Amino acid sequence: MSLLKRCFIVLISLVFIQCGKENQFLIEKGNVGLLNKQTSILELKTIFKMDSIASNFPNEDEKDKIFSLDKKEYVIFSKNGKKLLEIVPTDQKDSLSKIRSIQIFDSNYITDKGISLKSTFKEINENYMVNKVETTLTSATLFIDELNATISIDKKELGLNSFSREEVSIDQIPDIAKIKYFTIWFN
Repeated sequence: MSLLKRCFIVLISLVFIQCGKENQFLIEKGNVGLLNKQTSILELKTIFKMDSIASNFPNEDEKDKIFSLDKKEYVIFSKNGKKLLEIVPTDQKDSLSKIRSIQIFDSNYITDKGISLKSTFKEINENYMVNKVETTLTSATLFIDELNATISIDKKELGLNSFSREEVSIDQIPDIAKIKYFTIWFN
C-alpha cells in the first residue's frame, strides 16, 4: 500500500473517532449523547459500562437491585466520581422502560449550537427561541421546544429573593444569568 493511501486511511479513521467522541456528548431533541427515545433503562449498564450507575436509594445494594420497584431515577457518575446525568424512566417498575427525562450535570454535554451548563441566558436566547417562561419559588424555567428542553435559572441570578412569588418575564432575565438546571424531555 502506498504511503498516500495509508495517510488517507489514518486521516479518515481519525475523523470517525473524533465524530464518535463529539456524539457521545451531543444534545439534540430526543438525544443526549448515546441515549435516545428508544433507549431502555436496561441498556444503561451497557452504554455506561465504564462509568457508575447509582439509584436515588443509596442504602440498597445497587449491584443486585438496580432495577427494583421503588427506584425513581438513575444517576450516572464518571469513573472519577463526577456526576454526569440523572435519568428518570417512564415506568419505574420496568427495566425495559424507556427514558422520560435526563437532567444534565456535566458541561461536556453540549448542543450543536454550543449551549451547555456553562452557557449564559444571552447565549441561549441568541441560539434558541424561548417558547415560554414559568416561575417557581426559586427559579425561572425556560421552555425550549426546539430541544424539548427546560433550562432553569436561579432567582439569585435574576437579582430576586429566592423564595419570592414574583413572576419573571423573559425581559427581566439578565444576559449574564447562568444555567442552574438543564433537562431534556423524551416525551
